[in-house]
Amino acid sequence: MRAILKGLAVALVCAVPVAGAAQELTALARVDPVESAVKDGWFGKTDLTVALSQGVPFRVFLLDDPARLIVDFREADWSEVARGDLLKKPGRISALRFGAFQPGWSRLVADLAEPMIPAEIGMPVDASSGKARLEITLETVAAEVFAKAAGVPVDPDWTTALTAPPKPAAVDKDSFTIVLDPGHGGIDPGAQREGLDEKDLMLNFARDLRDALRRKGVDVLLTRDDDIFVALEYRVAIAHQAEADLFISLHADSLSQGGASGATVYTLSDDASDVATEHLAARHDRSDIIAGADLTGSDDQVAGILLDLARQETEPRSDALAATLVEGMRAAGGPMNSRPLRRAGFSVLKSADIPSVLVEVGFLSSKRDLTNLRDPVWRASMVSAMADAIVAWRDQDAALKPLIRK
Repeated sequence: MRAILKGLAVALVCAVPVAGAAQELTALARVDPVESAVKDGWFGKTDLTVALSQGVPFRVFLLDDPARLIVDFREADWSEVARGDLLKKPGRISALRFGAFQPGWSRLVADLAEPMIPAEIGMPVDASSGKARLEITLETVAAEVFAKAAGVPVDPDWTTALTAPPKPAAVDKDSFTIVLDPGHGGIDPGAQREGLDEKDLMLNFARDLRDALRRKGVDVLLTRDDDIFVALEYRVAIAHQAEADLFISLHADSLSQGGASGATVYTLSDDASDVATEHLAARHDRSDIIAGADLTGSDDQVAGILLDLARQETEPRSDALAATLVEGMRAAGGPMNSRPLRRAGFSVLKSADIPSVLVEVGFLSSKRDLTNLRDPVWRASMVSAMADAIVAWRDQDAALKPLIRK
């Protein structure tokens, strides 16, 4: 079985699932790192091969600014593939990322060093073994040709499955509701150091903090409770759908500027409070690009309006929460950053009506912080301190609310 598409309009504007019977395949296919590869050839052509234990439905499309090739797979397992297995060294494809995207779906994102479009796309399946090979031949084109070809395919079946935000579980709106946001996830691992991924550390930390808060009678939802990718705008959308009273994003980044170390709490601002924070905000807001999200149509004017609204009532409440968290975490032994209260324009903090903070529990680039994050005793102490601080802020905020609205 083989689907080969030639020509710009067909290969790039339409979704590209495997033809015929492959649409019915739903069993998990393993990616074989030995038989998969990226090879630059003559005359501006590059071959991308992904070897699979069986055929699966897939689609291919391009995104611009920056130039990327995206391949979505139904039920493909990348767990046996290391980062350097497919791309031995940068060439016309400068970087590759792959991994879970949404439940039942995985994604491969190829950063393109020059504009290229697929000249051929196929998935031949061996009749005797059932093994399949996704084969994509890319060829160099003019920038304007690439820009015209780029864009997410218009296909409701794929779009709903791959881009709809997870629906939050029902909550009792007579109670106080918090949305915890474990940073990164799925194809976006976040910071990495000594075999640890930020996405895994923060998911475990968020689960522990959720449990601690629930024991105090607080309703808690997670933006993700699994190793999946959730776009930045959907993280905030989940909080709105849940009518959350508070939003906390959890991270443990890696930042070389200034030797960052110690827990830090960030609130929203147009401008970063320092250069290191500006770099950090830029790294966080690249998550959607890393995962192959389409950012066209983003409305900076709307974002500016939201920022203005946030300053009227929500920002002072967010500031009070940040201060309470810093006080509680410091009392528990921290360690805290030398400047633990900072400001930046993180996308996940741009909710106009929900107090929001982003907590860097520590930095993986700090040996001391890395040791702490690996220590279950330290994590339990920090979780307990944060839960106590959140409840203390909730009670203080409730007492002040009648005064704020006068």
